[in-house]
Amino acid sequence: MGLDVEATHDRLRPLMFAIAYRMLGSVTEAEDVVQEGFIRLHGARDIESVEAYATTVTTRLAIDALRSARVRRERYVGSWLPEPNVTAGAPVASGTSPAPDPADVAVRRESLSVAVLMLMEELGPVERAVYVLREAVGLDYPRIGEIVERSPQACRQVYSRARRRLAAASPPDGATADRRSVAEALVDALHRGDVARVEALLAADVRFHADGGGRAPAIAQPLEGAEAVARFLLGLARRGARFGLHLDVIEANGGPALRARGADGAWLAVMAVQVAGGQVMGLQNQLNPDKLAHLGPVGDLAALMADAPRRTPSGRRLHTTRRH
Repeated sequence: MGLDVEATHDRLRPLMFAIAYRMLGSVTEAEDVVQEGFIRLHGARDIESVEAYATTVTTRLAIDALRSARVRRERYVGSWLPEPNVTAGAPVASGTSPAPDPADVAVRRESLSVAVLMLMEELGPVERAVYVLREAVGLDYPRIGEIVERSPQACRQVYSRARRRLAAASPPDGATADRRSVAEALVDALHRGDVARVEALLAADVRFHADGGGRAPAIAQPLEGAEAVARFLLGLARRGARFGLHLDVIEANGGPALRARGADGAWLAVMAVQVAGGQVMGLQNQLNPDKLAHLGPVGDLAALMADAPRRTPSGRRLHTTRRH
């Protein structure tokens, strides 16, 4: 008999999504992989372990999807950043919290930051699969070897190389509360237009990336350095104030992020905040409306900026949402 997919859906989906999203860096592509995986599961026969089968199917589908995605990303306009995965419990426009989604739970439990997803773009499909299966799922090398069709020894070497590369380029984050407090302090400093405070919150070698995908205004090349990034952020804040930009701190990819919304509540951007040692080490600003669409209504940032008055009305400030 075939597998009763409905009976196992809620149990398998977090695992399948966690693998697919980590490999692809795209919520929408990961959802497609999960859906196709369940179709394969539905027609499966004589399965000894449904979790093992789901892991294998999802990984192999993600490898195929990643190979296709890499061709598209080579032609991508500007910097490529992953789609933000906003975790359950983040404040929404109405002030309520949505019900937890199994995929969100999986991402929160095995946090994978935007910074790491960016670095994983340097890994090949099989390398990424080995890293995810070992780091996020905790499989042993013989089992990983069966899935990716490599020897256990080869998988061990692949994982070791990948882990060294990612660890060297991605310093460990601090405690969740500490990271959030730094993000909230950054919002407050932007709200006040405090150049010195913004600079103090940024590490000397902070890097700022933005992804507009040719669909939203964004810098084509990363910015580096506290002074340059601080002045750029403050410039964005001043321009945003002209059309009623709202900023608040949410949780995305297991860490703090700044959410930018228009006066109508539509999403405009999600900026991941990478924190280490009490300072912001990196900022990854996702503005591409195609990569925000899974979160809700998305505003037209280019139109808002074009229609905004040249001068900010006297006394008007950047609107922010603060949690007390």
